[in-house]
Amino acid sequence: MLKILTHISRVLVGLLFIYSGFVKLVDPVGSKYKFEEYFNADVLNLEFLIPVALGFSILLIITELVLGVMLLVGYKPKFTVWSLFGINLIFLFLTWYSYAYNKVTDCGCFGDAIKLTPKETFYKNIIFMVFIVILILGVRYIKPLISDKIASYTTVGSLVISSLIAYYVLQHLPIIDFRAYAIGTNIADGMAFGPNGEDPKIHDFEISTSEGDVLEEMLNKDKAMLILMTTLEKVNKEGLKAVSETAAKAKQNGYEVYVLTSDIMMADVIYEDNTEKLDAFTKEYNLPYTFGSCDEKAIKTAIRANPGIIIVEKGVIKNKKKWRDVDEIKF
Repeated sequence: MLKILTHISRVLVGLLFIYSGFVKLVDPVGSKYKFEEYFNADVLNLEFLIPVALGFSILLIITELVLGVMLLVGYKPKFTVWSLFGINLIFLFLTWYSYAYNKVTDCGCFGDAIKLTPKETFYKNIIFMVFIVILILGVRYIKPLISDKIASYTTVGSLVISSLIAYYVLQHLPIIDFRAYAIGTNIADGMAFGPNGEDPKIHDFEISTSEGDVLEEMLNKDKAMLILMTTLEKVNKEGLKAVSETAAKAKQNGYEVYVLTSDIMMADVIYEDNTEKLDAFTKEYNLPYTFGSCDEKAIKTAIRANPGIIIVEKGVIKNKKKWRDVDEIKF
């Protein structure tokens, strides 16, 4: 019986960790944001770890995926099952903390591909801890599928491929976009409540100016370009130069250009110091366009770039680019 349970657990746990690792691997910046939430002062109070959140996320994601592969192919079974036990303990603690204290209400265990409540995620991890304990008890039954050499080659291959994917998506954008702002999305539809009263998939997205929110105006434009940045201080200055050149081309081709950032305005009040900052910033980077305030989390969700560009036509997202790829946009 233990042998059968071990093989069942081997397949279930291996596939789960591969899937969980992959959906986060295609968007490691999303995991970085999630760990920054956990490290925040009002959660775990580990703010000194925030600067290494990205590196920590990538290491954990790749480890998760590679361990799933190692389990399936039967490479170093004792090391693998105990490593899985350790990682699941980390996940179990984080999800218990979220569930018990209502902190970080989406743990990001499956990236943006599958959304679970803290309670669902916590009990999911308990169930998989049972499977992992079975693997520990039946570790002697875990053998290489073909040979140790093939298992080792497969493990190294998964490590190399995972690392290359992580590098690529950090240089560009997620290769699979599970978020509510994916290309082809109608923004207005995303902001509507579901047929059974479900919360909108898109929320806190606005273009707040001194004249009010001009988001609806933007959605009605035949051609619009959104330049998104979290804050003026954090934005990549080299990237802004490339974005500015692309925005000028867009303007020449009939696009209305909007710049969204989280630190210029609040509601319909423009502060004097922000006005001076905005004027200087606009002149320095040649961005004489409509500036609007937007929630920082909404900006980070909309595009994994700082700065980044989103092309919108009649309210539908047609293209998204990180600053280093904006020259690929065709007008």
